[in-house]
Amino acid sequence: MGKNGQDSITDVPYRPSLGAPIGMDIVDFAELRARGRRRAIDLSTPQRPTFHHLIHVSSGSLRHTVDFTGHTVPAGGWLWIRPRQVHRYDLRDLVTARGTIVIWQPGFVTIDPDPPYDQSPVVPTAPHARAAQLALRHLAHEYADLASVPLDVHIETLRLLLSVLLLRLAHAGPGPSSPAGTGSTFRSFRAAVERDFSRTHRVGDYAAALGYSVRSLTRAAQAATGASAKQYLDARILLEAKRLLVHTDAPSAEIADRLGFAAPTDFTKFFRTRDGRTPLEFRGVARGTGGPGGYG
Repeated sequence: MGKNGQDSITDVPYRPSLGAPIGMDIVDFAELRARGRRRAIDLSTPQRPTFHHLIHVSSGSLRHTVDFTGHTVPAGGWLWIRPRQVHRYDLRDLVTARGTIVIWQPGFVTIDPDPPYDQSPVVPTAPHARAAQLALRHLAHEYADLASVPLDVHIETLRLLLSVLLLRLAHAGPGPSSPAGTGSTFRSFRAAVERDFSRTHRVGDYAAALGYSVRSLTRAAQAATGASAKQYLDARILLEAKRLLVHTDAPSAEIADRLGFAAPTDFTKFFRTRDGRTPLEFRGVARGTGGPGGYG
């Protein structure tokens, strides 16, 4: 648990509403608040869901924190949160703003474009804004129309319509979208990193396991993220370290062991090189007990 229980992460499993299609659900902000009350989940504290969130703000604005980065989603904006990302709502905005949240389990969508590496909110430009709105309305209509077609047809319809919405949003930004982030080499590398970053910190191990050269992984990572494969891997390790430092009271030596470092001093050196502070200095600042700054 975090300090005074305030910063602990709530792991949120997929629990759809009764009658929802298998694997997907749609709620508005009022229903989200009601579910939080029923399930004793404080939406203003950090949560780590096992499923995707696609948040659309229709009026007002929504401040939202995702993995230590604060965002403000304006009216007309969308924010895609991936499974296992740690996020938290601003309850004041969740009351005053209006919007819709589409949630779905990994694997529900068969044509599933990766979320952009840049996790900033997307505010579609014309004509994409209208197309995205139409796609959401069609999806919501079919979601509510459970009885008019067989269940398997209903579910497949929702899969296809959600794919349309995601593809629209993938091309909805002001600049041209790049297919690099959805390249199979980078997708494979990213999945392997998610699975094994606490086991190995060597890009060569991932290359050998995936059947690529280190150079190929580096090219794919640079095309998708602007960083080398090693930088991408290190950033993922650093993110998990920060999550553990802020949201648990585990000592630095325990975190080092959980993240696959041979010794606590190796972890401290790694963290200081990339963040400029020791792990405990970061924890103090992030919790507001070690100087200016703070989390959230």
